Amino acid sequence: MRLFYHVATTTMKVLLIALTRWRVEGRENVPRTGPLIIVANHLNLIDPPLLGASIPRSINFMAKQELFEPLMARAIVQAYGAFPVRRGRLDRKALRQALGQLQEGQVVGMFPEGKRSPDNQLQSPQPGTALLAAHSGASILPVGISGSDQMKGVRSILHRPRITVTIGRPFVVASEGDRRTRSRLARYSDLIMERIAELLPESYRGEYNFRPSPRSDNGD
Repeated sequence: MRLFYHVATTTMKVLLIALTRWRVEGRENVPRTGPLIIVANHLNLIDPPLLGASIPRSINFMAKQELFEPLMARAIVQAYGAFPVRRGRLDRKALRQALGQLQEGQVVGMFPEGKRSPDNQLQSPQPGTALLAAHSGASILPVGISGSDQMKGVRSILHRPRITVTIGRPFVVASEGDRRTRSRLARYSDLIMERIAELLPESYRGEYNFRPSPRSDNGD
């Protein structure tokens, strides 16, 4: 039992209720069992615990390697259930760990952009999320986060910023026998970002604001 995760998640819920105007939409879209990849846009350091508080399943977050270097930070993020990934390149060790967790029916949380957005707009994704989805065949749960970018210190809390977590319907990108070519993975990556964009206000969608959703590849 991930005791620290549940304590941290409960604490986060209390803080969100007390200090923000937190709202979650679409909780009914979360599958209760089975392997699941949760994908979301990334605006603030609080986004991982925010997702943990908003989604009624324990999430194993893929987190940047740098968080595991200071001993105290490593102890905290490992207790929370996160595991490291090296950004800027294909980290096969991290992908194998995530694949193993999915094969056990667990939930993996990923931010496809690979880092926080510097301007709160959706950025082009890294290929790792699409690659994991294609290898595992697991359902993908898109989530749009808006408002967490307003959390910028004690002063921002005085205004109780409005934070909305919108959960979309799960979908898949791969079918049995599907060839995982580079171009196909690129289309999967774009599809994942499109599904996130659909859940966000237009002011957050960035380069995905005007693209039609290529639903022919989603396996629905």
